[in-house]
Order: sequence, then C-alpha cells, then structure tokens
Amino acid sequence: MENEISYIESGLTVLLQGQTILYPTDTVWGIGCDATSKEAVQKIFDIKQRAESKSLIILVDGIEMLQEYVSDIPEKVIELLKNTEKPTTIIYKNPRGLATNVIAEDNTVAVRIVKHAFCEQLIARFGKPIVSTSANVSGAETPVSFEKISTSILNSVDYIVNLQLENESSNSSTILRLLDNGDFEVLRK
Repeated sequence: MENEISYIESGLTVLLQGQTILYPTDTVWGIGCDATSKEAVQKIFDIKQRAESKSLIILVDGIEMLQEYVSDIPEKVIELLKNTEKPTTIIYKNPRGLATNVIAEDNTVAVRIVKHAFCEQLIARFGKPIVSTSANVSGAETPVSFEKISTSILNSVDYIVNLQLENESSNSSTILRLLDNGDFEVLRK
C-alpha cells in the first residue's frame, strides 16, 4: 500500500494533467480537480451527472491562497477562519482566476480553507485551489466512508487516493454566505 507522500506525488501528477481524483478531505470523501481548469471542472460535472448551474466548493491551503482568488476578505472573516475548528465554507463575491464553471451565476464562489494534513500538503504542492465535491452522483446519498462510495464513482475518476485515515469524517462543512455589510448568513450548520 502506498504511503501518504506517494499519494501526494501521484495526486499531484494527476491534477497537473487536468484529471480527476477521489480523495479524503476534512469533511467527506471528495472528487476533485484543478479549480482553475474549465475542462477539468467539466469532468467533475460529468462524473456527478450534475448541472453546471449548481456550484462546487473550492479548497485552498490557507489565507494567503484564498487572497489570490478572492479580493475582498473582511478582517471579520479572517478572524473567524483563524479561530474556527469546524470545517467552514464561505461564499465570496467576485472571485478571480478560477475556472468560469466553478463560479455561480451570481458571480460567487464557495471556498474552504482545508484543515486536513493530506489536503493541505497536496494543495500546497499543487500551488492552486482544487475542487471538492462529495463522492456521489448528484442527488444520491453522500457516502459516509470510503467503503460506501459507489462503483460508478470509483470507475469514473482518474485516480483514487486510497488513504484510510483514522480521522475520517462524515460531516459536511458549515456554509456561510458573506453579505455586503460584512455579516454572515448561515446556509448550513
């Protein structure tokens, strides 16, 4: 069985080739790709059998990378992100440098700073955000463990990071929408 470092290397190679991966995140198992590649993102929509009008979550490795893709991040958001332990996805307005098909029709994007060693290392090495969407066909139940991922999903991705981790989570992230006045609207707790 491969170790974590070789999974990072293999995952990096696949991402650089514009392909898709199945990987563990700080929430549930995800399907991912280069969030700056329209073609790679389209592969995710095809795998999920999902309309492009439904946006995807983007993962970054820290505040610095977030600031490269979102220009207006209030100090209140930075403080929240520094102090929260629960995975928290925030919907920001006016993203830049991302594939157009990860940006919602209202010119927003959902981004989470990942707090998961494997993901952080993979994203840091890749140097760009990656897509994270649950490892299921759109509308199907979200698998709570690797064993629950459907064969169709396993056969659809280009690479599987079959890394079984002790802290495997089955919880979705909190989702907040950043409002014009700097406050948050809670969309999912």
